[in-house]
Amino acid sequence: MSTLAWTELFPTKLSFVIFVSYILLFVGQGILVTASQKSDNQYDYNIITVVLLTEVFKLIASSVLYCKDNTPKSLVHNVIENKKVLGLYFVPAFLYCLYNNLSFINLSVFDPTTYYLLLQLRVVVTGILFQVIFSKTLSRKQWLSLVILTCGCMLKQVNLTETSSDESKTTKLDIGLNGIFILIQIFCSCLAGVYNEYLLKKQGADVNIFIQNIFMYLDSIVCNVVLLGVRGSLATAFTSDSLVKVFHYKVLLVMFNNAAIGIVTSFFLKTLNSILKTFASALELVLTAVLSYVFFSIPIYLNTVLAIATVMFAVYLYSQNPVSNPPKPNKQSEQIGLIKSEEV
Repeated sequence: MSTLAWTELFPTKLSFVIFVSYILLFVGQGILVTASQKSDNQYDYNIITVVLLTEVFKLIASSVLYCKDNTPKSLVHNVIENKKVLGLYFVPAFLYCLYNNLSFINLSVFDPTTYYLLLQLRVVVTGILFQVIFSKTLSRKQWLSLVILTCGCMLKQVNLTETSSDESKTTKLDIGLNGIFILIQIFCSCLAGVYNEYLLKKQGADVNIFIQNIFMYLDSIVCNVVLLGVRGSLATAFTSDSLVKVFHYKVLLVMFNNAAIGIVTSFFLKTLNSILKTFASALELVLTAVLSYVFFSIPIYLNTVLAIATVMFAVYLYSQNPVSNPPKPNKQSEQIGLIKSEEV
């Protein structure tokens, strides 16, 4: 019986490799970003430049994957033919631009475990957005799981020990500017995901998935260039001194790992399912807590253990009856998950 269940979860060896890679890459991103910080938890490099170059790597990867089965000429033709969809992708591209840049800011304030724990609130926001935008009524079990998940995140700020900490990073939720940044990041992720689903089912339903990814990355590059201009750092972002810092091996690992996340997530959502994705998120929390302790000596307090356990239970409960908005039964079904690879 256990063998049957295992083969149902992972029909091929490749699917298991993808599952493991997905978890390790996500956990690794928080660890790598933290490792790239200076002793004062700030960055010696321009984070917008790093996000911009990461989008360039993703654009190159998507173009290569498209040209593997198609000609470069057809790539240019498809981009020109679907320029309207290219314009529509500026909305999620802008949202993900904010999300990716805020991830660096929030990881300089919160330890990786607290950061990923708080991001689980995306489940709550996504559920509410689906109810409002798609008129999906949540069941009692769904609402219960969302309430439990929220309580699990709140547990992280409850001090259940007498030990006082002088850590430079907070392991609690700061209901201030940092808390607002986390909420903005969560809403950016959720709104972009819902908008992507709208594009896939409406305006971009007949556009090749790799072309849509190319649209996303092109628009993301533009958004990051604009953000550099708004901050007044466009002139200094690509100087020799700045690029030396950006191309440090630790920063390169951050960029390549982030680009790999997008590609692996695409295969994950295509070959596996969203239920396994929720379990993967729960396992990420545990691994992040353990690795943060090993590499950065970030203590694991009782409130951390209880918060992770509560969130894992809530995610499990939610996965039994998740909110969904399936497309019509056609070739679009394979496209639905792929574009969501941008969420990280």
